[in-house]
Amino acid sequence: MIVKKSLSGLRTRRDLLKGASILGGGALAMPFLSRLAFADPVELNMLAWYGHAEPDVVAEFEAANNVKFKPKYYTGGDNMLGLIAQSPPGTFDVILSDAEYVQQLNAAGYIEKLDPADYPFDEFFPEFQHFPGHWQGNDLYSVITRFGFLGVAYNTEAITEKEASTYNVYWAEKLKGKVGHFDWHLPNLGQISLLGGNALPYDIDAAAWSAVQEKTRSLRPQIGGFFDYGGTFSSLQNGQMLAMAGIGDWITGALEKGGAKVRTVIPEEGGLQFTESFSIGKGSQKADLAKKWIQYITSAKGQVKSANMVAYPCLIPNKKGWELLATETPAEAKRQGMLLNQSNVMDMIRNGRIKYRQLPVQQSLEDWNDFWSEYKGS
Repeated sequence: MIVKKSLSGLRTRRDLLKGASILGGGALAMPFLSRLAFADPVELNMLAWYGHAEPDVVAEFEAANNVKFKPKYYTGGDNMLGLIAQSPPGTFDVILSDAEYVQQLNAAGYIEKLDPADYPFDEFFPEFQHFPGHWQGNDLYSVITRFGFLGVAYNTEAITEKEASTYNVYWAEKLKGKVGHFDWHLPNLGQISLLGGNALPYDIDAAAWSAVQEKTRSLRPQIGGFFDYGGTFSSLQNGQMLAMAGIGDWITGALEKGGAKVRTVIPEEGGLQFTESFSIGKGSQKADLAKKWIQYITSAKGQVKSANMVAYPCLIPNKKGWELLATETPAEAKRQGMLLNQSNVMDMIRNGRIKYRQLPVQQSLEDWNDFWSEYKGS
């Protein structure tokens, strides 16, 4: 791309060297151009949820910066932590994590401190400019790039929107054996906690935690399976599961765009927000390029790619990104509720219908994980 722009269509290395001579001073006069045109791409190792290093998201950045992403994909924050713990320092240049795990990454020394001035926080909605957990005081460790809401995911041919407007639908007789779980304890148990009337679904005392466990156990006869990303996607697509707990539009949106009869609704008990952010891995030898990537994906242009990600669409925190999205893919901006100057997804956050997903406060993460393992095996 750079060769074409600079030398008006010169194609071969011989043409390039000849062109350099014509422009004055021979090939050595243009060492940067030569290196950029012919050097092997710099490899950036990314640890992330599936989709973040796929061509629809990264191709433009790779081409402009002579970079090639090498992804390691995971499902669930516990899996992410395990992968980092098993890898030598500096293995991962950029790390995508859910917001609730950033503090653990920081406490373990897995991520670098960032300079807030490097990132476009002034373009973000106020709710996302100092997002909980991404900062320690005024020290920044992770930059929010996208978010989404978790509610009741359902097959629109089997379940009405009214029926899906409460988590109680999971216990419906007609759904016996047809309710699936996205296999991660935090979103599923958070939904049951909301159903139990807990205003802070992850900050519950012993009695409320016991009630969450009891209610969850009562759901077990309805459950047809526990699924990873691919299994969740396919079981909803083929109708094996008619409802799915623990997910949201990040999966049903991708399916719906492909013609599947599925949707997600935020029920009357409220929904959960997942929040994804990028950090620079501790000890990365390519921290400058990693920073450049985070700047790109949080810019308006990068945000549009993130919102439209083929693997799973999401909401974006950059207001200028909303404006560009409405111009480039207006139907998707409308579908996801990201249109300014009218009712939109920010209203649900501001009126309290959405609670941030987080780590348990009064119990340990192991308590929740151990119960989930017991529940799956019952």
